[in-house]
Amino acid sequence: MKREWRRGSIALTAGYAIFNADGELVQNLADVQFALEGGFVNIRVAGRDDTQVVSAPALSLITCHTLGEQE
Repeated sequence: MKREWRRGSIALTAGYAIFNADGELVQNLADVQFALEGGFVNIRVAGRDDTQVVSAPALSLITCHTLGEQE
């Protein structure tokens, strides 16, 4: 199964956080790449070499700006 990456914004519910490009924990990030996969969201943040993963209950809002590449 290939991941379908999209570009958009992520907002997490209270109590959840992901790392921004500076290594700070934040609840909201704009202009990220994300892929939905079986109840989880894979998130790529520009300036980081890793892919962060959060479960569906951690999400407050995803705003999709563009469809992306297949991996």
